[in-house]
Amino acid sequence: MKPVAVDDFKKYKFLSGLSYSPDGKTAVFVVRKAQKDGKGYTSDLWMYRDGELRRLTAGGKEGSFAWKNDNELFVFTSREDEDKKRAEGREAFTPLYTLRLDGGEAEKTGELPFRASGMKLWYDKVYVVNGSINKECPDYYKLSEEDRKKEDERIKNDTDYEVVDEVPFWFNGAGFINGNRGALFLYDEEKNTCERINDPEYSVSGYELLEDRIIFWGSKGSRMSDLASTIFSYSKEDGKVTVLRDDKVYSVSAGAKLDGRLVLLMSDGKSHGMNQDSDFYWFDPDTGKEELLYKTECSVGNSTGSDCRLGHGRTLKNGKNGIYFTETRRNAGVLCCLTADGEKKTVIDIEGSVDDYDLVEETGKVLSVRLFAGKLQELYASDLNGGEAEQISSFNTEVLEDTYVALPEKFTFMSEGYDIDGWVLKPIDYDPEKKYPAVLDIHGGPKTVYGELFFHEMQYWAGLGYFVFFCNPIGSDGRGDEFADIRGKYGTCDYNNIMDFTDEVLKRYPQIDASRVCVTGGSYGGYMTNWIVGHTDRYCCAATQRSISNWVSFEGVSDIGPMFTRDQQCADIYHKTDLEKIWWHSPLKYADDVKTPTLFIHSDQDYRCPFEQGIQFFTALKTRGVETRMCVFHGENHELSRSGMPEHRIRRLNEITGWFEKHAK
Repeated sequence: MKPVAVDDFKKYKFLSGLSYSPDGKTAVFVVRKAQKDGKGYTSDLWMYRDGELRRLTAGGKEGSFAWKNDNELFVFTSREDEDKKRAEGREAFTPLYTLRLDGGEAEKTGELPFRASGMKLWYDKVYVVNGSINKECPDYYKLSEEDRKKEDERIKNDTDYEVVDEVPFWFNGAGFINGNRGALFLYDEEKNTCERINDPEYSVSGYELLEDRIIFWGSKGSRMSDLASTIFSYSKEDGKVTVLRDDKVYSVSAGAKLDGRLVLLMSDGKSHGMNQDSDFYWFDPDTGKEELLYKTECSVGNSTGSDCRLGHGRTLKNGKNGIYFTETRRNAGVLCCLTADGEKKTVIDIEGSVDDYDLVEETGKVLSVRLFAGKLQELYASDLNGGEAEQISSFNTEVLEDTYVALPEKFTFMSEGYDIDGWVLKPIDYDPEKKYPAVLDIHGGPKTVYGELFFHEMQYWAGLGYFVFFCNPIGSDGRGDEFADIRGKYGTCDYNNIMDFTDEVLKRYPQIDASRVCVTGGSYGGYMTNWIVGHTDRYCCAATQRSISNWVSFEGVSDIGPMFTRDQQCADIYHKTDLEKIWWHSPLKYADDVKTPTLFIHSDQDYRCPFEQGIQFFTALKTRGVETRMCVFHGENHELSRSGMPEHRIRRLNEITGWFEKHAK
């Protein structure tokens, strides 16, 4: 069998955006793949109807759509040359093309005078649209053509500099966002009119439609440390917006309807800080009062890690029988249903991940995009009442034919009072009589999980003859707030878990040469890699990616906001008594103790773990005579390993692998 190649991911198909038509007879989804030139990705729409799959578009740019009716879609794409020129000229607009599912070319049928990211029919031909504005010109959409051109020219002339008066002022993957707001619009298709309904000082993060009103929520853009959401109501009858809640208590992450009542997914952060799991609350839109419906045991949403996804999946779905939602449970992404009496049942329970889904309660049909250890993403059909799932697509079957895919071998061990899950991938052509090098891979987050999912980089290393092992230490997701809460404990219990895990792997797999074990990780995994090389010499080399090295300088620089360091380290750098604690948890403090050859991977547009974090540690090691190297990716951000330009992803993996080959082979 052949091994997984470094560039095989360019052949993979990535599925997302799964959505049933209003009548529940047709499902549409997005299929993405790498461009042949390695400069980006294409995306096209596919349809599943009457048991058959059919491709709807072939232009390679159809990533966003919304249902217009049972047989038509709104597609948000600049298809015509004139639209493309306008977009390149920085004009804020969104062309609307209507695509019929029974055939024919998409036809331009409208235009939104702002940048839109999604829309949903409310009543008649009135849609609620997610858009974006800037507080400096929030009524851009109302301007005449002449005045809009003047505003476009002003924006174009200002591109050489940035003026900021808010924190945070940039965001990973979006650049400088000072003054930008998420906005909510009403679009009347018949009248071809738009109306913004939110105050431009607030950035809308979500909404839920009721029969007579829209409940939406967001935060004031200029607030520096207020994570709580303000909840608003827009009345269909008189068009007035009222504030329902502004008590600075709950952060709202999602909304749904159940038995005609409003349900909000909220967290007060009182017991476990920013990363505290959200719970389901009944919310009265007349009084602004909440009542607990269901206290979650695991986090809502899917945080299982993989480098074989592009696009986003659904988290919540309204149903007559309950609220459907994905959940991170231990080390898997499953699908659940919550009923009005507060009972939760599991709809899809797998050792893997439900990456996306949609369903029709009336027929009991469930479609889901799943990711497993031995397979890439495919579309599956199942039943709400149980039974085996049927694989209905084969987008990625051929690429894995006659290819060695290492299946994860799971074991659980005790460390720091917890049973910790870990996995091992065996190398290609494994011979128990031989000795092998190995790679310890540490996940990001920290509140995410590894599970039994296909990971391209891990499979590539297994195909080169490495054991690969990974675990979910304290701080990981899927086991409730207490397990996930490592505030003020970074580099302590989690570090001990990882060291104990390495010991256990070496004991269980004596074929691993303990002198040839490499370590790598990104984001939080990069932080832990930095921490590890400052506290042990047991690994032959390290590759740290998009990492944190200095919590002191990290304060106020990350797009997460200045509250993140204070929350996660339980300390404030502006309090003299706290500064020593923050420095103690900074890997840079231990640079004098590092002897491990260390490679740094960073992107110059990473605003999550900014570039200077890698530079500082690299410089410290270089000036202390430690063997080190740094590879900086221009134009990339924190998502380099998952959605970066394909040719850059190949270079990244070659850099890391070359470092391993040099020191472990």
